[in-house]
Amino acid sequence: MTPQMTTEDLIRRRMHGLYLSRQCEDIVGLSRELLGLHCWFHRNVAFSALIRGADLAGWKHALTKTWIHHALHGVALDDLPTLLALNPGGWRWSELYREIADKVVGLMEDGIYSRAEMRRIFADEYDKQTIDRALSPWGGVFCELARLGQVAFRDMTSRDFDLVDAEPTQTFDEVLPGLFRRFLSAYGPATLTDAAWFFGLQKERKKELSTLDMDEYSRFEHHKGVYYYIDDRADMGDIPELTLLSGFDPFIVSYVDRSAVLPPEYKKTVIMSSGICLPTIAINGQVAGLWNIRKNAPVVEFFTPQPERLKNAALERVELIIEQTRNDC
Repeated sequence: MTPQMTTEDLIRRRMHGLYLSRQCEDIVGLSRELLGLHCWFHRNVAFSALIRGADLAGWKHALTKTWIHHALHGVALDDLPTLLALNPGGWRWSELYREIADKVVGLMEDGIYSRAEMRRIFADEYDKQTIDRALSPWGGVFCELARLGQVAFRDMTSRDFDLVDAEPTQTFDEVLPGLFRRFLSAYGPATLTDAAWFFGLQKERKKELSTLDMDEYSRFEHHKGVYYYIDDRADMGDIPELTLLSGFDPFIVSYVDRSAVLPPEYKKTVIMSSGICLPTIAINGQVAGLWNIRKNAPVVEFFTPQPERLKNAALERVELIIEQTRNDC
C-alpha cells in the first residue's frame, strides 16, 4: 500500500489519463485509450474529442457506434470484438425474436436497412406489439445482434444499422486482464467497483475482478476504498483551472463515487432523473457549472459567482466548439 493520496492527487492523475490535462489528436486513438467514447447523443463524441484535442475529420465514419459496456459508445471497429467479449453469451430473448432477428439480418444482406421498411415487410407476419418490441427505437433485436457483434449503427449519426463482423474470438477470462490494465491506464486511480461499473459486469462477473493479479499495480486507501493505478512515473501535469466536459463525460460517469469531481449539492442539476448527464464546466478539476449550445449560441451557467475572466474564457471555448462542429453535429 502506497502513502495516502489526496483528492487533488487523484483528480490530477485522472485528468492526465483521460486527456483533460494533455491532448490526443486522433479520435480513433482517443477512443482506444478511453475504451470507447460515450454517445447516447452523438454530438457528445464530437464535444469530448474536441475538448481533448482530437481532429474531427471523418469522425462520423471513423468510429463504430454500438452498445458496449452498458451504453452506446463510439469505438474502433477492430477493438470491438475484444470489448464485446466482456459481456459474452448467446441469444437472450425468446425464439420468436431470434426468428425475427435472423430475418432482419437477411433483409440487411439484401440491402434493406430502414426499420420503417422492415415494419412494413413484417406487418403481415407479426402483430404490432411484437414488431414494436423487435424494432424498438431503443434497440430491440438490434441491441442483441450488436451485443453478439453482428450489427452496428451505419455511422455515428445514423439511426439505421449495418452488418459488421465483430464477433468475439476470445473468452471473458482471456480479455479481462488486458482490458483491466487499459482501464487503469486511462481511468486510474479507480476501485474494482469502478471497473465493474464501467464494464457493465453483472454480479457473477464482477467478482472475477478480485481474482486478477493486482501485485503489478500501485494502490492506496482513500475514503475507505482501495484505489488502483499504474505508477509509470509520468509527469501528471497540473490540474487545469478551467475545463469543459462533454455530456456523459468519462471524467464524471465512469466512477461509482463521483464526489471527488461532482459535489453532491450539484449532482441532481448535472445528472437528470432520466440518467442524462449534461455538459459541465470544471474549475480546478471540480464541476462548477453547465455549458451548452442553444440556437447555435453558447450558454454558460456557473453554480456560484466566478471571476469574469473565467466566464469569458468558458464562453470563448464553447464558441470555438460551435465553430468546429458547425458542419458536423
